[in-house]
Amino acid sequence: MSALIPAPLSTVELPPLDTSQPPWPGEFHQVDDHEVHVRVTRGNGPPAVFVHGLGGSATNWTDLAAQLREHVNGYSIDLPGFGRSEPIPGYDFSLPAHARTVIKYLETFGEPVHLFGNSMGGAISLIVAATRPDLVRTLTLVSPAVPDFRPRLDRMSDPRMALAFLPIVGSRVRRELAKLSAHERTRQMLELCFADPSVVPDHRIEESIRENEERARQKWAGHALNRSTFGLMQTWLMPGPKSLWRFLPLVKAPTLVLWGENDRLVSVRKGPRTARLLPRGRLLVLPKTGHVAQMERPATVARAVLGMWEAVDRHTW
Repeated sequence: MSALIPAPLSTVELPPLDTSQPPWPGEFHQVDDHEVHVRVTRGNGPPAVFVHGLGGSATNWTDLAAQLREHVNGYSIDLPGFGRSEPIPGYDFSLPAHARTVIKYLETFGEPVHLFGNSMGGAISLIVAATRPDLVRTLTLVSPAVPDFRPRLDRMSDPRMALAFLPIVGSRVRRELAKLSAHERTRQMLELCFADPSVVPDHRIEESIRENEERARQKWAGHALNRSTFGLMQTWLMPGPKSLWRFLPLVKAPTLVLWGENDRLVSVRKGPRTARLLPRGRLLVLPKTGHVAQMERPATVARAVLGMWEAVDRHTW
């Protein structure tokens, strides 16, 4: 087995990290019959598109988009059923369906983009890059949701989620989970996704609570989360040519794989295999970091991304 080439970190000066930055302003785009909500970070350079994970939204990229704005224009998409993107009737929330939405959005740019994906968004971005290489300039995967079948209940925000899709008891469990308050959902998310929840500023916690309150008022949000979870699990179980693992060797774009050493959702042990299967993949493991490195370590993630872009420009990636 070949040794992995380490991912370099750029030494370029970054803007001061301003964690008081509110979520970037949003706008709606007609994408494949959806009214898709996109938060836009006006900057300099080519487009960068950010795809959030399961249960997340465009706000997950606020700080990283700010760190990179001197190099790209940032576009953080709310997938259908998440954030402020209401899904159209009949949308099935499978990974291929989400990937189709992202592809249709990328087609509007008229040039390849720097594509980013975290968790489920990483799996979606992987499918996009493998099936439409013409749309992707570089790919950055932050703890992508590749198949991981460790039998650990602490990987779930609530252990009852393991029962949510079972027959008979599943509907009752889903009703109980729906009763969780916005504060409880935010607390669970912080403890599950961050290695050290204490690094999250109070105002970011308040933003998350307000976002969860908004989701509670959306008639479609709970269904979208449940169906997307089921769709992700289905993709993990796909055999042979439909397996997510089979998409990695098809990615032509230079790819940076970032993983938190303390990721509880998708084990960092999947990092080396993921990077090795990518023809132009490199891995960077971040210590004392959980599942959302772009939120927990935005400056380091930005330096890693810029390091990739610099290496690509030098033809050394």
